Amino acid sequence: MAMTTTTTLIGRGLCFNPNDDPRHDRLFFLFLSADRSSLPHQSLLLLCPPRLIVVIIRRPTNEYALLSSSASLTCTTALLLPSRGRPRMDVTRKQALWINNLFNPHWVRARLQFQQRKPSAFSTPRGSGHAGRLVRMEQLWQEFFSDPSQWWDNRLTKKTPKHPDFKHKRTLESLWVDGLLNPSWVKEKMASMTLGHIQSGDGLRSRMPDSFCNGDKLSKLCEEGRLKEALHMLELMVQQTTKPPIHAYVCLLKGCSRRKALAEGKQVHALIGQSVLDSNILLANTLVRMYSKCGSVLHAHKVFSNMPQHDVYSWTAIISAYADSGEVEEAINLFHQMRETGLAPDKVLFVVALKACARLAGLEQGRQLHSDIIKRGFQSDVTVGNTLVNMYAKCGCTEDARDLFDKMSERNVVSWTAMIAGYAQNGLGEEALALYEQMKQEGMQPNNVTFVLLLNACASLAALEQGKQLHSEIIKRGFQSDVVVGNTLVDMYAKCGCTEDARELFDNMSERNVVSWTAMIAGYAQNGLGKEALALYEQMKQEGMQPNNVTFVLLLKACANLAALKQGKHLHSEIIKRGFQSDVVVGNTLVDMYAKCGCIEDARELFNNMSQRNVVSWTAMIAGYAQNGLAQEALALFEQMQREGTKPNEVTYISVLSACAHSGLVDQGRYVFDSLSKNHGVTPTKEHYACMVDLLGRAGCLDDAELFINKMPIQPGSVVWMTLLGAARNHGHVEIGGRAFDRVVKLEPKNAAPYVLLSNIYAAAGRKDELAKIRNEMKDAGVKKMPGCSWFKVDNQLHAFVGDATHPQSKEIQAELDRLVKAGYNPNLSFVLDDLED
Repeated sequence: MAMTTTTTLIGRGLCFNPNDDPRHDRLFFLFLSADRSSLPHQSLLLLCPPRLIVVIIRRPTNEYALLSSSASLTCTTALLLPSRGRPRMDVTRKQALWINNLFNPHWVRARLQFQQRKPSAFSTPRGSGHAGRLVRMEQLWQEFFSDPSQWWDNRLTKKTPKHPDFKHKRTLESLWVDGLLNPSWVKEKMASMTLGHIQSGDGLRSRMPDSFCNGDKLSKLCEEGRLKEALHMLELMVQQTTKPPIHAYVCLLKGCSRRKALAEGKQVHALIGQSVLDSNILLANTLVRMYSKCGSVLHAHKVFSNMPQHDVYSWTAIISAYADSGEVEEAINLFHQMRETGLAPDKVLFVVALKACARLAGLEQGRQLHSDIIKRGFQSDVTVGNTLVNMYAKCGCTEDARDLFDKMSERNVVSWTAMIAGYAQNGLGEEALALYEQMKQEGMQPNNVTFVLLLNACASLAALEQGKQLHSEIIKRGFQSDVVVGNTLVDMYAKCGCTEDARELFDNMSERNVVSWTAMIAGYAQNGLGKEALALYEQMKQEGMQPNNVTFVLLLKACANLAALKQGKHLHSEIIKRGFQSDVVVGNTLVDMYAKCGCIEDARELFNNMSQRNVVSWTAMIAGYAQNGLAQEALALFEQMQREGTKPNEVTYISVLSACAHSGLVDQGRYVFDSLSKNHGVTPTKEHYACMVDLLGRAGCLDDAELFINKMPIQPGSVVWMTLLGAARNHGHVEIGGRAFDRVVKLEPKNAAPYVLLSNIYAAAGRKDELAKIRNEMKDAGVKKMPGCSWFKVDNQLHAFVGDATHPQSKEIQAELDRLVKAGYNPNLSFVLDDLED
């Protein structure tokens, strides 16, 4: 490279690289003499190829600075330090000031007379060595922490580790956070600093890279989920009075929405001026959406209310906020308010409003929306059509949903899944399975959600064969590794009574979560295998899986069914440790468990101490009193419940009527039944009528009970007639028993219970001919009676007796029975058929 100079330079070379600046396409080579005495005491002017003027200045500290006189040139400045060998180079910042610059203001020299220049950390006096540099570095860091505002914070703008992290605004001295010469206390001090200290100024703004100013780097941080770093960068941009681009705010708010980072979202909101929000509706809409996604409806509504104008996206954001938070009535009201402003909703807003109607089961509002959708021509949109199908199905109108589904011009897997879900949620499992067959015939591929819904339908129907076929298809399509599908398979097998298959599937799952364990525990509990459920819970703890509130609810129910008070108390202790006691569902189940274990006082104490009570809480306590024969206490609590403003539901009335029936309180039971619909608008169900029949039957009012059944406004089921038949057996009423038997057999021809009850009635009445006849009818019908079973617990061990020799201590038990008979025990055989063996 040619070079024109005013003197001859010889010696070793230094390569000067303008840091790949696009305005320079060549490197500059300056050759300096290794002998310092050959350099003049004045500035040396060199002229280089692309018209670059370079000045070499000899300073009093025997430094030689290679400086550019072109203030606008963005290239690396080289600092030359004297040494015995080659000159040493240190790369510093792109911007610099020169005392003898021709473009300096006239007042600079006068001001510099009062400034005492501090020696550089890299130019300690000759002979001071490493110790001197350590001392100077300690001084610099002390100066930095005493007044950080005097330093530029370059940590976010530097391109390479060679660029300093901090640079003094006046002396241009540099500091690196990970510098080798740093004192030991620097890192601890730096940990307390969260924001940079870049101050405002046009000179600083000109030094920032374009990618920093236009928010590209900020957007990348948001996409990577590094919200704190992105927020840090935005704060720096605001601090230096640069006006961040709108999309920088938008990107960060969207990042907060995705991560549900409410705290960071509020910090971004604080950095946005109200004038910016008022002038940019896109930014305001994004802010409303952020608060909506983070679950802060109040903040979202506040921002929405302060907006000077709203568009359809503004209304969509605030309506979604209320709908997602469960306040669907307010969401629908806001939708009507928007319509009053004259704005026309778009497809997205219609979808949001339809989902709100589905959650509220607001069929009439949904039909109005459907009419508007047709008027605006959105019905052909597949997303709108899918949401309409879902709305009608959740409102219980499966026929309307199917009619709409059949008329859809375009259907995707979501359409089919929505219709299958509609059938499954409305108890139409057979229709859901039939629709799946049609789905396969039309070549539509199901997804994992489709299989989950179909498996739930099989579970509700106890359709084991269809469930196994679905299992086979799940394996073929590779969905078995999906943990949600696996959990639903376990639940399906358990609800179909195949707990062994469910456990095998559970053990072979490649991935298990708390739902997997809970599903298996539920399978055991629902099939009367409480001991297995408790054992699985112990295994769950050993494997380090943390239970949730649903897990504890199922385990407590297992303890209640087993009357396992000790295990129930142990679970109660764990519930307190894990902080689930305030959960109202867990609290209700604890009350039920203590009541069923006979600890009615503990149940009432727990009930009284509940921080939150709902109708289920009151019902559980009333049922506990009823089960323990405390009818008066149950009625008193029922009255207290109404006084405190809790409305009883149909289950509450069943518990109260059951309490009256077991205590013979006929008048109180009649009063409660009459108040069922009069005072609380509860329509009596078959269960309520069965309770009244039981009440009258236990009191011996069999004629009134039969008359009550005949006057029922609904068709009596087998349970009602079986209740009357049981009362007839207890009171030896042959005629009423015979009529009740005929009704039950018509409804349940394979049920052995009515045959046994009527046989007992005939046996007690001494009617041998009728007894033989009913036994022959039982044989002809192919009905078999399962042997009775007795359960009781000794020393926390549950024992079952079925009248055979399967118990390991059957010989000892039989010997004890013989001893009791010899001692005078006389068993009651009044209901035992006369031709049966003892």
